[in-house]
This record gives sequence, structure tokens and C-alpha cells, in this order.
Amino acid sequence: MKKIAVFFGTGFEEIEALTVVDICRRCGLDVDMVSITEEPAVTGSHGIRVEMDKMFEEADFSAYDMLVLPGGMPGTKHLEAHGGLMEQIDAFYAAGKYIAAICAAPSIFGHRGILKGRKACSYPGFESHLEGARVTAGSVEISDHVITSRGMGTAIDFALAIAGIFCGPEKAEEMAQSIVYGKEE
Repeated sequence: MKKIAVFFGTGFEEIEALTVVDICRRCGLDVDMVSITEEPAVTGSHGIRVEMDKMFEEADFSAYDMLVLPGGMPGTKHLEAHGGLMEQIDAFYAAGKYIAAICAAPSIFGHRGILKGRKACSYPGFESHLEGARVTAGSVEISDHVITSRGMGTAIDFALAIAGIFCGPEKAEEMAQSIVYGKEE
């Protein structure tokens, strides 16, 4: 079974983070919610506290197939300031393992040189931080093993794209239908 880690810093965007956790778990993926704070429950940007599965120090990075960074403020700034997490993002990128970010968080990839020559998207107003990217207004951009998305309104697309990578496009489409997402014919 494929394993994903979603990282939570104080001020994370609740819908972006939890939509990935929810949809990927519904698809049968193993997802850990990982606190980068020193607390086992992390408060989002809208005051919602979420109990974590693991603390950063407990995470076995060799077991993960993807690392996911939700956006939100100041959550994105907290993620980028966490040296250990940034080391893991760089290591995953260098190894060709999947990394994903949504909303303001793709700016972290831009600052680290990860987006050079890649298609990428972010929350409006953060495009200048996508250093070297071919910036789009797409809801999700998948460029090899780097996935970016624009914000809360694209969280389901983002989560379904992640599920599709590990479970296949048919399973992602089945999930979209089961949650009544998409256009009715």
C-alpha cells in the first residue's frame, strides 16, 4: 500500500489539508497527518484543531511515497521554516519521489529551485514565488513527480490527482462519482 505524509503547521488551511487526507484514505491509501509543531494537535488558519497521527520526529520518511504541503497562512511560512521538513522535501525531489503542494505552499518549491522548467500553479498573488516555473492557471499541475494546485477551491481536484497517481485514474474517477463531484450528465 502506498503511504503519504501530510504536514501540518499552525495556521494550515483546513480544507486543503483534510481533503487530501479524506479522499486518499477513502481510496485505500495510508495517510499520516504529521505535526511539525511540538503539539499533537495543530490549529488551522480558521481555528479548527486537528489531532495528528504522528509528530515529525516519529515519521519514518523511508516508508513514504509522497510528501504533501497544504497552504494557508501562516501555515506555509511555518512549513518552510522547518529545517527537517525542508531537508526531506529536497531529498524526495532529488530521489524522484513525489512531492505535492497547494495554495501558497508551491512557493516553497519555487524558493528551493524545484519548479525550474516545470508547469506549476499556486494561489493568485504567489506566482512570483514559483521561480523558474511555467506558471499556469490550471487547478492542478503534475510535472513528473511534482504536483501543485491553486487553493481551497481546487482541493478536491488536488486530492483526486494524488489518488489517481497511486490508485489509477479509474479509481480517482470512481471516487469523484461517489462523492458527487463533477458534472452531472
